[in-house]
Amino acid sequence: MSVDPQAARTGKRAAQIASCIEAEIVRRGWPVGASLGSEAALQQRYGASRSVLREAVRLVEHHQVARMRRGPNGGLIVCAPDAGPATRAVVIYLEYRGTTLDDLLDARLVLEPLAAALAAEQIDEAGIERLRAVLGAQEQRPGLPAARDEFHVALAQQSKNPVLQLFIEVSMRLTRRYAMSSRTGSATEALEALDRLHHDHSGIAAAVTAGDSARAKALSERHAQAVTAWLREHQRGDGSTRARLRPVRRLDVEEAPRGKLAEVLAATIADDIAASGWRVDAVFGTEAGLLARYRVSRAVLREAVRLLEYHTIAHMRRGPGGGLVVTQPQAQASIDTIALYLQYRKPRREDLRCVGDAIELANVAKVVQLRDEPAVAGVLDTLAPPQDFAVGQVAGEVRKAAAEEFRFHVGLAQLAGNALLDLFLRIIAELFRRHWSSTGPKPATPADVVAVEHAHLRILQAIRAGDDSLARYRIRRHLDAAASWWL
Repeated sequence: MSVDPQAARTGKRAAQIASCIEAEIVRRGWPVGASLGSEAALQQRYGASRSVLREAVRLVEHHQVARMRRGPNGGLIVCAPDAGPATRAVVIYLEYRGTTLDDLLDARLVLEPLAAALAAEQIDEAGIERLRAVLGAQEQRPGLPAARDEFHVALAQQSKNPVLQLFIEVSMRLTRRYAMSSRTGSATEALEALDRLHHDHSGIAAAVTAGDSARAKALSERHAQAVTAWLREHQRGDGSTRARLRPVRRLDVEEAPRGKLAEVLAATIADDIAASGWRVDAVFGTEAGLLARYRVSRAVLREAVRLLEYHTIAHMRRGPGGGLVVTQPQAQASIDTIALYLQYRKPRREDLRCVGDAIELANVAKVVQLRDEPAVAGVLDTLAPPQDFAVGQVAGEVRKAAAEEFRFHVGLAQLAGNALLDLFLRIIAELFRRHWSSTGPKPATPADVVAVEHAHLRILQAIRAGDDSLARYRIRRHLDAAASWWL
């Protein structure tokens, strides 16, 4: 039994209108508090029925970019979003991808030392006060892991890089899930581990406060390695760090604040789908069964299902044998959600480059390590430009330069095999694409195309030779040279 065609058409049209509304908000500079128009005006503007428009508005409200205000002087009002929907979308996708402990820890080793070094350069009086307040909270709440997580988020905030901050928030959400499913030998052992965390955090904060970026970076690296060792030692099961992330149940539906019930229900169902093994094409439950299981109204359930459908987690199939059918999540839904939030935060080009370069360098180093594996070696060959590529072909290839650059760098990320860093690099590329399309910077020239092909060949040569330092040098030089039209 297939999806209800009418429901599919309605959902697709609503998603298109939601994207148009969000694009308008970005184009207008995200004017928080401004009205985009009444429901009737929006219906007329987009040529949509009331039901389709309201579906679109629910998606916009889910992203927290605008909300519909009823009554006199009402309308669709632009909001200041928070990172919640963005980070949830990414965590859901990464759970499906089977993010491993190794993926998470390697990503933290890339991001956190960078955040510490930048924070030491950017810290101000307010930032110092914020870090010390978080450390004080750790002392007052010694048994709560959330207080420890807050330190990394607060430190990332002091980097003044919104991209880095959001990526670290995602990594901390995932770390918390691993920590909650880890085992400890005793309460004493757990408290000792928390004391060591506090000691490490205090040292990092002191280095950041002193403006010593080198020491802050070194201490952060050492701390991330210590956390890595602890989580590996206390991993449940067979101790393998390639084990998939186990979902942890969120807040019970009954405890959700009013107006947020459908979102919490959607998150809970997504967790339960993941916990059941994410069996694609399997029926997770009928509508009647889900109503009984989660004890919510039909309206709340259907709104939650629409959110699940938007994130390509599941769809409702009507008729005999129907129900909520598990689907295969697509990366683009997560990328679009997080890119939209970051557009509100208005990262600078330098912010994108800073994080993107760190990820690229880590990816190249990893691919050098894996270069002799048959699967990696075979794909490396596909990333090389054609052997018969000639300058005479360049004129027709200029438009393809950015696409080729994307294919090469994302290809390396996929070969590196880290689900987090792969997704993060795609998000950065999407942000750059949106920025590029809105500002129209200088496009690639024929000379750029030749340089790209040459650089790719030389990077691949260094990788195949196992020359880690040369490969990283060449990709750094390549990224610098392509900065005017790539990342």
